[in-house]
Amino acid sequence: MHGTIFTLLKRYVQTQYDHSTWIQLLENSGLTATDFDHKHVYPDEHMYRLVGQAAEMTGLSADELHEKFGEYLVPDLMYMYQRLLQPGWNTLDMIEHTENTMHRQVRSEHAENAPPVLNVTRIGPDELFIDYVSKRRMGALAVGIVRGLAKYFDEADVIKVEPTTNENGEEVRIRVRRIKPTA
Repeated sequence: MHGTIFTLLKRYVQTQYDHSTWIQLLENSGLTATDFDHKHVYPDEHMYRLVGQAAEMTGLSADELHEKFGEYLVPDLMYMYQRLLQPGWNTLDMIEHTENTMHRQVRSEHAENAPPVLNVTRIGPDELFIDYVSKRRMGALAVGIVRGLAKYFDEADVIKVEPTTNENGEEVRIRVRRIKPTA
């Protein structure tokens, strides 16, 4: 997993808790603060250990932590890839184009990077399905990112995100739809 994700995880923990919590998390995981640099790729096992320890420390499930972290990531991801975005996009458009814009860019910059494959099927103007495919089994992170995108595009009150399969699988189906606000 790319070091940038670990750097953002560190900032997330420090923002939600404090620096000493991050240090304790590293120690409990058997890792050191010098392990992560945004220019390198690290074993996925490091993320599993950190999230597992964070779950023990907070009492939240790993899926809940992945979702919260996914939401947190969105503003930074949007900033990093702003040159690839179209001004008129909304939440559903962003999801529909992620694979052929951001993920393509990530794969071309670093051959060892392996973001999940997102097979998106647009059902209509207000609905789509995401078929998330990754051996990392972090579908909950994708769910969190979708929720974060809805917040980013100021659509959180009208975007409904529904995983239709277990979020821990290598293949996860996520239904995303825009609902009509109630009057």
